[in-house]
Amino acid sequence: MSRLEPIARDTMDEEQAALYDRLVETRKLSGDAPIGGPFDPWLLHGEMARRIVGLGNLFRFRTSVDRRYVELAILHTGQFWAAQFEWYAHEPMARDAGVPEHVIAALKAGQTPEFDDAGDAATFWLCQELEHTHRVSAATFAKAQAEFGQQGVAELVNLIGYYTMVSMTLNTFDVPLPEGATYPFPRNPQA
Repeated sequence: MSRLEPIARDTMDEEQAALYDRLVETRKLSGDAPIGGPFDPWLLHGEMARRIVGLGNLFRFRTSVDRRYVELAILHTGQFWAAQFEWYAHEPMARDAGVPEHVIAALKAGQTPEFDDAGDAATFWLCQELEHTHRVSAATFAKAQAEFGQQGVAELVNLIGYYTMVSMTLNTFDVPLPEGATYPFPRNPQA
C-alpha cells in the first residue's frame, strides 16, 4: 500500500490541475483517480511536477541516444534501486525497444549479462560503474563516448540521475503496482 494519499483533482491549484489533466489525457486514465508511478507524489507541488515531467519526456523521447540504450539504462537503474514500479513499467518498453530478453533477465537477477551489442555493453558498464563506484573509469568513458558521442554520454549520465530520483520517489512512497501485477523484486517486509 502506498504511503501517499493522492490529492483530489478538485483540491488542486491551477498548475497541479493542468498537469494532472494532461497526464490523465496522455495516459488514457479516468479522471479524478490516482495517476500512479511517481506522478502522484510529484503533483504535491505543481511547478516541481511540471518541471520533472518535462525533464522525463526529454530523456525518454528527445535524446540522441537510441531508445534501446535509454531503456537499458532505465532498467539498470531500476534494478539498482529495486524500484518495483520502475521495473514493472519499463521492462515491456525495454523489450519493445530491442533490449534482448537474456539481457533483461540477467539485469533483473542482478547479474552481468553477456552482450552481443557494443551499445548494450557500453550502457551497462557506464551505469554499473556510476551507480556502484560513483565514478566512471577512463576505459568505460572511452567506450561510451565511442558509441554515443560526448552528448550521448552526457544524456545517459543525466538520465541515470533522473531515474535515480524516480526510483527514490517510488521507494520512499512505496508506490504499489496495479492490482494483480507481479512484483519483480522481493518485497521489503519492513516497508
